[in-house]
Amino acid sequence: MKRQVLLFVSLLSFGPVFGQVSYSIPEEMSRGSLVGNIAQDLGLEIKRLISGKAKIYSRNSNQYIELNRERGVLLIKERIDREALCTEKALCALDFQILLENPMEFYTVTVQIIDINDNAPTFEKSEMNFKISESAATGAKFDLERAVDLDVGINDLQKYELKPTENFGLKLHSNPDGQKNVEMVLLKPLDREKQEQISLVLTAVDGGEPQMSGTMQIFITVLDVNDNAPVFTQKTYKATVTENSPKGTVVATVTASDADQGSNSKITYSITNTLDNVRKMFYVNEENGQVSLIETIDFEKSKLFQINLRANDDGGLTDSCKLIVDVLDVNDNKPEINIMSKSTVISEDAKLNMVVTMINTEDLDSGDNGNVKCFINDNVPFILKLTRNNFYNLITDSDLDREKSSEYNITVTCSDEGVPSLSSSVTFTLQISDVNDNAPVFERSSYEAYIVENNTPGLSIFTVKATDADWNQNARVSYILEDSSVNGVPVSSYVSVSADSGVIHGVRSFDYEQIKDFHFHVKAQDGGSPPLSSNVTVKIMIRDQNDNPPQVLYPVQTGGSLVAEMVPRSADVGYLVTKVVAVDVDSGQNAWLSYKLQKATDRALFEVGLQNGEIRTIRQVTDKDAVKQRLTVIVEDSGQPSRSATVVVNVAVADSFPEVLSEFTELTHDKEYNDNLTFYLVLALAVVSFLFITCLVVIISVKIYRWRQSRILCHSNLPVIPYYPPRYSDTLGSATLPHVYNYEVCRTTDSRKSDCRFGRAGSQNVLIMDPSSTGTMQRVQSEKSILDEPDSPLEVSLP
Repeated sequence: MKRQVLLFVSLLSFGPVFGQVSYSIPEEMSRGSLVGNIAQDLGLEIKRLISGKAKIYSRNSNQYIELNRERGVLLIKERIDREALCTEKALCALDFQILLENPMEFYTVTVQIIDINDNAPTFEKSEMNFKISESAATGAKFDLERAVDLDVGINDLQKYELKPTENFGLKLHSNPDGQKNVEMVLLKPLDREKQEQISLVLTAVDGGEPQMSGTMQIFITVLDVNDNAPVFTQKTYKATVTENSPKGTVVATVTASDADQGSNSKITYSITNTLDNVRKMFYVNEENGQVSLIETIDFEKSKLFQINLRANDDGGLTDSCKLIVDVLDVNDNKPEINIMSKSTVISEDAKLNMVVTMINTEDLDSGDNGNVKCFINDNVPFILKLTRNNFYNLITDSDLDREKSSEYNITVTCSDEGVPSLSSSVTFTLQISDVNDNAPVFERSSYEAYIVENNTPGLSIFTVKATDADWNQNARVSYILEDSSVNGVPVSSYVSVSADSGVIHGVRSFDYEQIKDFHFHVKAQDGGSPPLSSNVTVKIMIRDQNDNPPQVLYPVQTGGSLVAEMVPRSADVGYLVTKVVAVDVDSGQNAWLSYKLQKATDRALFEVGLQNGEIRTIRQVTDKDAVKQRLTVIVEDSGQPSRSATVVVNVAVADSFPEVLSEFTELTHDKEYNDNLTFYLVLALAVVSFLFITCLVVIISVKIYRWRQSRILCHSNLPVIPYYPPRYSDTLGSATLPHVYNYEVCRTTDSRKSDCRFGRAGSQNVLIMDPSSTGTMQRVQSEKSILDEPDSPLEVSLP
């Protein structure tokens, strides 16, 4: 990096020493870059810089250069941007002084910032569109937008290039301010029939190294026969506008005319200002030339605007004019609004014409500009009433209802009579306090809920919900269970209601077989004074659960007797041996029963009807079949999960009673022996466990008793007599029913009566073996019936 150093040193024989050094450096040098060896250039030693506490003094608060005393050099402290440092100066330099002490020395340093080509020429627009008639004369000129380059000197904008150059060329005009206007000149006539659209590229090139450029696209639409350019009626228009004028205010209307006809005479207006804020403040209607405001004008910021306007016809010909707009100062003091007294809360039962707020207004202007009128926003039940000069009262104008609107945002606006009128506004919120004038309302007119039987007591069934349009305490709803009874029992023993949440809990476990549904009333009461309430009917329906297993009614399972069905060896296929009869006290699907053969001595001999429980033979009985046949039938309902019961059916395959007497007698005695053995084993285990626990308790009691006596009676020796409970013996007895009947039971879930009739078995033979008998066998036939009375167990009367 090249640096130029110019040294001027002036030494005097007396007093402080002065000197001057100049450096030239390019901009954008990185931080820490070397500017120059100041010690060498001034002829100073480094130790002199250190001992003299050399430092830089600059009137500019931003120090871009720093002094390194240990090395005796000047370094870049902050990156220098010439365009930011010297906005409009061709020459840019930093001036500062280096001071030394003991003795005092003073040196002036000038660092000239040399511009580098770091900014390319730029156009404000990326493209321009022209519509040029094919009849445009050769030499016609068209203004183009100028490019801007922030660099200076040779790095500044140097030339423009236009490509291609078949029809158009460029012409530059120098302005007194040194800037150049660029124009596009038509070099040869256009022919729309040959080329209707022309695309050109305007390139702005600077003279830096490396050379930089910027481009703008130019699109030209060739129009047919437009040989007259628009002409403004005036070259300069003048208009006035007052400050604070609203947006959309029309400032002036410029007019241009075109001698052509048809589309060639259609004129489009536009604003061509680029550097100032005219485009932000004004808008020109492209069709009628009306210039209007798009932002509020402030006289204190801008007193005059010069608007450059252009008129384009569809042929691309243009004319330009100026609009000078003077801004007039107007009434700019707003009225002041003072709230003297106000209520923030008002009851909804407030009377009409009640004063809510008192307001005072004041305007510093005079005359019409100081006359103030106030009003409030619409759709509020209040009005603003003038009581005396500049004093207003806000009063109620209609009834209030907090449930419709709990608060009002009231805006008071005051305007003066100036031109234009100025206004001020203030907004405050008025809360409407609640009065208990609404009773709670349930979400439904009635409720229905379901609960499965055998529920856990305290289970949540469902929730009733009531709302109150009031607020706070007046809207706090409590739920109360109304007194009533269900089947003579207070409803409170069935359900309870949470006072706060309305959750209904089941107090007891429900049984579908006892109660299927019930209803009661719940009252919702608010916390107002006096309280308001409403009632609702709640119906609870119990859903059945498969909680009852099937009950086998036939064959009857006896403890001491053995019942057997007799099948002759001559029985054919499909012979009805007997029928298993069972019932289920559940309802619906839970009461649908099915019968299956679980175990059998010979599965190939018998089958059970799936729906009716009938046991039939499935093949011909032969002499090889065993006399004793034991069938285990399982009865299962259709609930989820299903429940079941089993029944053992003994079948004797024989033609006469003596054939099976010995077989069933032996079976009966074995069973009795096994039952007695099991009973005595369980009894012995219970007695031994009882004696062990009793002894253990007695020993611990004696130990504790002796310890307490030793502390209380000074270790006196008292005999301890343990207590042993007497032994008890059980006397087992058994009884047998000497008669066994076959019977058919018919039960329904909806009827409270059941019908039980004695019938004949499929084989018409029933065997009963009594262990206390001598082995005799009786054949019993019965044709009596029994009646199942309501709400009582099944009773069977035997003759």
